[in-house]
Amino acid sequence: MASGGSGGGDVFDVRKVRRLVELMKEYELSEVDLQQSDHRIRLKRGGEAIIAAAPAAPAPAPAAPPAGPPPQAAAPASATGDDAADEANVTYITSPMVGTFYTAASPDAPPFVSVGDQVGADTPVCILEAMKVFNEIPAECSGTIAARLVENGDAIEFGQKLFKVKTN
Repeated sequence: MASGGSGGGDVFDVRKVRRLVELMKEYELSEVDLQQSDHRIRLKRGGEAIIAAAPAAPAPAPAAPPAGPPPQAAAPASATGDDAADEANVTYITSPMVGTFYTAASPDAPPFVSVGDQVGADTPVCILEAMKVFNEIPAECSGTIAARLVENGDAIEFGQKLFKVKTN
């Protein structure tokens, strides 16, 4: 999105920024973050600033989503008091996309997984609906479902934690 050239001035074409905002509305995106060379543009819908543009410093690719409580708040204290060891055997199944979370293939079908179920890497754990397309999401890890972190029908963000899995 950065225009070529050097020096000060506006490095972003306003028409392109407006088009990005239109696409965000059309596809119900809450955030767009783009980088080209040393320039970055970040558009966010909601109560926060709509546009933030600045020279970008090298940063990790995906940022952690702001949604949801920290894992320590969601998990009860362990009986042994060794929370660090418990967390070492835990992994999270996260959302690969923005969409609507469903526990089952249809309203009258049983859920794909429940707390206490064993899962393998290819085990489907839920469906995410994005733009009228229903995507089965595999566990991509092996272990026991320790907790479901979202409710059926919730709007889900990219990278949001869906399930807590206790690995062996």
